Formats: sequence, structure tokens, C-alpha cells
Amino acid sequence: MGRGPSIEARKNASDARRGKIFTKLIREISVAARSGGGDPANNPRLRAAVDKALDSNMSKDVIERAIKKATGELEGVEYEEVRYEGYAPGGVAVIVDCLTDNRVRTVADVRHAFSKCGGNMGTEGSVAFMFKRLGVLSYEGADEEKVTEAAIEAGADDVVVYPDDGAIDVVTAPENFEAVKQAMEAAGLAPGYAEVTFRADNDIAVSGETAQQVQKLLHMLEDLDDVQNVYSNADLGDAG
Repeated sequence: MGRGPSIEARKNASDARRGKIFTKLIREISVAARSGGGDPANNPRLRAAVDKALDSNMSKDVIERAIKKATGELEGVEYEEVRYEGYAPGGVAVIVDCLTDNRVRTVADVRHAFSKCGGNMGTEGSVAFMFKRLGVLSYEGADEEKVTEAAIEAGADDVVVYPDDGAIDVVTAPENFEAVKQAMEAAGLAPGYAEVTFRADNDIAVSGETAQQVQKLLHMLEDLDDVQNVYSNADLGDAG
């Protein structure tokens, strides 16, 4: 029986993954600061990006440096936002949001991932109509009545309870996300996860080999440095 990876190998893999996450977070901070200013108090997108970075244990010095580079106080790289859309096997719709300093490289990498996993890229708008943009605050192990009451008071649009594991999602309009998040935190209900995201109107169930191919494609896309977020309408069941 072979030995598993050494402690050093596991640490290196963990460090590499952490580095990838930090790269994506710094790009989001940079774009948010450049488009809306370097003051998180007056820039909701930047405030959300900074909160996510702090939750991932990024130091305040690194965050400040990224903001200063974006606002011109320090020399830095400029990134542009690009969105690609396409289909995975089984007719699964996929949206890929990127931040890149080289659009030619990024589209080639994204197209390669789609083709390698049996999918294909589509034109702009080909799948986006199947998704809605909304804010989501997720809770695990929280009191359903307290969360619901606080969410209504905070002005949330909906509360979704998942009976299988007791998880609760508080759903908001994107423009109300920050206000609802602050109100929930003020009520002593800090979410385990909070983000403005895309959710599909209807999921497509896939299984077996198709589910494995879809999963492989989503993972390949998520691992690309230029890719910030990947959204799909795949219901992978136990395969996810």
C-alpha cells in the first residue's frame, strides 16, 4: 500500500491554492477600487471585496497596497472585466466571469477548457438570460425563526430553508445586499457566507459520466488565474 503525500507536499498544495485565491481577491479589489474609488465606506463593491479578503485571512497591508495600486498611488497592473458564456455537456449553461490584463490569453484558456471537456462557448447573452443576479447570505445551524424575523426587518426579498441540512439562505436584490448584510450582522447574525452572485432560474440534473465531465469543466475554469467566478445551472446530485 502506497504512502500518501508528505506533509510538505500537502502544505505546498495548500499554499498554492491559497495563492490562487489571493490572486483572485486582489484582482477584484483592484477593479472595484479603480471603478468606484479607494474608500470602502463609499464603494459597496470594494467593501464586499475587502470583507471577503479579510475573511480569507489576507493582511490589511496587502489589501491597502492593492487599493493604492488601483487608484494610482502605486504602480500596478490594470485589469478589465470580461464575461464568457457557453454550454457544458448535457446542455448545462455556464457563465464565466474574468478579470484579465490579456484578453487574448484568457479567451484561449476558457475556450480550451470548454472544448477539452466536451462543451462549447456561446455568444454573449446566449445563457445569461437563464440566470438572475442576487445577493445571498447563508447560515448553518442558525435559528430559523430568528434569521427569518431579522431578514424581514432588514428588507430581504426571501428566506429559503433547506430541510435536508438545516441551512438557510437570505436572498436580496443586489443593490440591497450591503444594507441587509449590515442589518443582519447588527442583529447578531453574521452569515457564514455572503456574496452577490448569479443563480439559475431552473437547474438541469446530470448524472454519471455527463456529471463527471461537467464537474471537470467547472473545476478547470475555476482553476484559471484569470477566472474570478463560474456559475452554472447544473444539478450534480451526489457527484457535486
